[in-house]
Amino acid sequence: MTTWQPHSPYNALPPLPPKQEVETTRVLKLTIEARSSLAALNQAATTMTNPAVLINAIPLLEAQASSEVENIVTTADELFRHAHDEASADPATREALRYRTALFEGFRSVSQRGVVTSNTAREVCSIIKTHRLDLRTGTGTYIGNPATKVAVYTPPEGRAVIDQKLTDWELFVNGSEGLDPLVKMALAHYQFEAIHPFDDGNGRTGRVLNVLMLVAAGLLSQPVLYLSKYIIGHKNDYYSALLAVTAEDAWTDWIEYMLEGVRQTSNSTLQKIGRVHQLQSAMKEQIGATISGANISLLDVLFEQPYCRISNVMTDCHVSRPTATKWLKALAQGGVLHEVTMGRELLFINWRFMDLLVRDEPEVGDESDQRPFWL
Repeated sequence: MTTWQPHSPYNALPPLPPKQEVETTRVLKLTIEARSSLAALNQAATTMTNPAVLINAIPLLEAQASSEVENIVTTADELFRHAHDEASADPATREALRYRTALFEGFRSVSQRGVVTSNTAREVCSIIKTHRLDLRTGTGTYIGNPATKVAVYTPPEGRAVIDQKLTDWELFVNGSEGLDPLVKMALAHYQFEAIHPFDDGNGRTGRVLNVLMLVAAGLLSQPVLYLSKYIIGHKNDYYSALLAVTAEDAWTDWIEYMLEGVRQTSNSTLQKIGRVHQLQSAMKEQIGATISGANISLLDVLFEQPYCRISNVMTDCHVSRPTATKWLKALAQGGVLHEVTMGRELLFINWRFMDLLVRDEPEVGDESDQRPFWL
C-alpha cells in the first residue's frame, strides 16, 4: 500500500489499474446484474415512441441531483420552469442548468470522437464553471472541513504532476485492460476525483464523465442514466467509500457501491419509462375527449415540455395563438394540466408527468410513502 497522509499532497497516487485483483467473484456477479439492468434501460429508451421525452427530462434531474451533492440546491420545479429561460432563473438553478449543458455537449463530443479524454474533462468543467479552465497550479487545495481546516484528503500538487496523472487516467479510460466497462468506469471515477485536476467543479465533472464513459463503451445510446440521484441518496457512503480506497485500498467495496448504483438507477428509470407509456396512453384519450380535432403533436409537446408555454404549442403543432391557448386552457379546466402564471407568461404544467419524474421508483416490495412533488 502506498504511504498516504491526509494533510500531504498525494503526489504518489498510483496509476490505474490497481495492482490487486478487482474483478472478484462478487464484483463479477454484481457486474452481470448491473449490465443487465443498464441494457434493459438502454433498449427501452431507444425504442420509445418519442425518445425526446426521456432525453429532455433525465439530464435535468441528473443536473439537480449532481448539483445537490455539492450543496447547490435547486428544485425540479425550478429547473423545468427555466429549462428554456435560464436568464430569469436564480443562481443555483442556472448553475444546475449548466450541468445539463455540459452533459449534452460532452455527449455530442464523445458520440463524434468515440473516446473520453482529458480534454473532454476540461470542456465539461469549463461549461459548468462558465469560463475556460486549466489544471490547478496553486497550493493548499484539500478536501475537508473549511471551518476547522482539518483535511480528510489532499490531492496531488504541481501542474506537471497533475498533468501526468490526468494523462495516465486518459490512457486507462481508453485502454484495453480486459476489464468490464462498468468496473473501469468505477475505477476511473475514483481516480479522477483523487487527482482533483481543477480548482472547482471536479465532482460534477466526474459525474458527467461517468455517463460519457458508458456512452463511449457502447452501453448507453443517450445520456439517460440518473446516477447522481443514487449518490445523493447514499452521500455519506459515497465519500466514505472513496476515502477507503485511498486509505485502505478498498477497491472492491467502492466498485460494488458503483455497480449497485448503476443497477438501482437503471431499474428505477426503466420503471419510469413504463409509467410514462401508461400516462401517455391515458392523456391521449383525455385530449381526444376534451379537444375536438387536436393536433397529434400536442401530446408530444406536453411530455417534451412539461412546463408548456403557448408558444411551444404554436411552434410544434403549427397552430395560431388563439388555437393553442384554447387547447391548453381546455386541458387545464379538465384537470389534465395545471395552469400557473409566471411573470407575464402562462405556463401549463403536465403535473402527472412531473410527479412521475420526481418520485423515487421503489425496489420491489418497498411500500414507502411517495408524495406528489407539489406537496
